[in-house]
Amino acid sequence: MFRGVIFDIDPVFANSEEWYEQIPAHSRPRKDQPFYHLLAENDDSSYVAYVSQQNLLMDHAGGPINHPSVPQLFEGYIHGRYLMRRRLTH
Repeated sequence: MFRGVIFDIDPVFANSEEWYEQIPAHSRPRKDQPFYHLLAENDDSSYVAYVSQQNLLMDHAGGPINHPSVPQLFEGYIHGRYLMRRRLTH
């Protein structure tokens, strides 16, 4: 289990087949759903995760995450939401 903040979205799967095939067949998500890029963290490390919509859960713990890339992508954290840097928005 990990916590994270979404910073990008692919409307459908857009990663490599090699990455997809590494997921055990019994838990492999469908490709026809949104996939999210997250700055993620667990008790041991910080990393970037690629997660299908069906595998996202609401973080009821709340509070910011401590990923070292947060300041590069977000300019603040207000009322439980990260504010993406304007130069990065579409």
